[in-house]
Order: sequence, then C-alpha cells, then structure tokens
Amino acid sequence: MDARVALPIVWTGLVLLTAELKWIDAAEIFTNTWAVQINGGPGEADRIAREHGFINQGNVFGDYYHFRHHAVEKRALSGHTGMHIRLQKEPQVLWAEQQVVKRRKKRDIFEDPTDPDFSKQWYLSNPTHQDLNTKAAWAQGYTGRGVVVTILDDGIEKDHPDLHSNYDPEASYDVNDGDADPQPRYTQRNENRHGTRCAGEVAAIANNGICGVGVAFNAKIGGESEQ
Repeated sequence: MDARVALPIVWTGLVLLTAELKWIDAAEIFTNTWAVQINGGPGEADRIAREHGFINQGNVFGDYYHFRHHAVEKRALSGHTGMHIRLQKEPQVLWAEQQVVKRRKKRDIFEDPTDPDFSKQWYLSNPTHQDLNTKAAWAQGYTGRGVVVTILDDGIEKDHPDLHSNYDPEASYDVNDGDADPQPRYTQRNENRHGTRCAGEVAAIANNGICGVGVAFNAKIGGESEQ
C-alpha cells in the first residue's frame, strides 16, 4: 500500500478509536447488582432472590435489599432489561433498579489566590490557623457560587474593578432615591466607602491582580444605600 494512502487510513482509525473511547467513558456502566424494595420482610426477599437466580446480599435499610446475580455481566454498557422486568412482575417488589458504576472524580488541587493583598488577609488564612478556615472550604468547592448577598450600608461602587463582574443589579436598591442604583454619594471627604469595603470582604473577585479576595469570591453581590 502506498504510504500516502496508508497514513490517512491510520489517522482515521486513531480518530475513530479516540471517539469510541470517549463515548465509552461517558456511557453508563451497568453492574450485576440491583437495589430492590420488597414488601414482606427478609424471608420474602430471600425467596424472590432465590427464584430469580440472585444472591440476597442483605438489607440496606428499611425494606430495601441489595441483590447480586452471578449470571449477569459484572460490567456492561446496557442494562439487563429482561431480568429487570421479571423482578418487577413480582407482586411484593415495589421498586427495583440495576446499579451503575459511580465514577470518583479527583478534586482539583487548590492553589492560593494570586491577588496581591491576599497575604494581608489574616482572617482568611494565616500560619497559626486562627482564621475562617476558608482555604479548606474553597478546596471543597465552597466559593459562594449560586449565592447572592446584599450589603445594606452606604451603597457600593458597582463598577469597582474588584466587584463589577460579581455585581447583581437585581440585588440592589437605593432607598434614598428610590431606584436600583446603589452607587454611594460622593462627598469632599470621600467617606462613603464602608459598603464597598464590606462588599469586597464578601465577594471581591479572585485572581484578577487587584487588592484581595472575598471570602465567597464566586458569589453575586448587591448593595442597598440607606444614607
């Protein structure tokens, strides 16, 4: 075979094999075990298991039992429909489900935020561990995602570079002017910054090279101005 012809064929084969492996990895893998809910107690569970070729692995809790079938493949890409139907035809079987393999996902390795002032935020992390234990919470995925917080203070700077992408206008209101804009009223003394500081402690953006990081840096933040 001409090498110019062979190379595209080999390449096509590799692409198809890669696609097939990805599909297999994403597909459910069925086991030879069933979770079965049975009315009638352990004796009835033993009878049903025996009549259908199962081994009753025991009671899980309540009236739920763990069945294993020696004649069913331990790992398969499709469920055993026939066995499932036969089980559910039993009057005492209230529910049955063939079990699938649950893949364990390795947690991402957590790295400290790169924000320049993170090292000064002693309440988030310090060598003596007299802190809020935030790094352990972040490593487990608790970063405020899906949470909305409203700061009731002197307003917040919604366009602040460490807050803008987390800002939620629907969580904001200006009591003084009766509108949805919580922007602080600036004075010569520039004193209305407390709300913005509080908002930053809650939801300052992480890893953006600005200031520090919020304790819930993926939370949405809003403000209500009352002054």
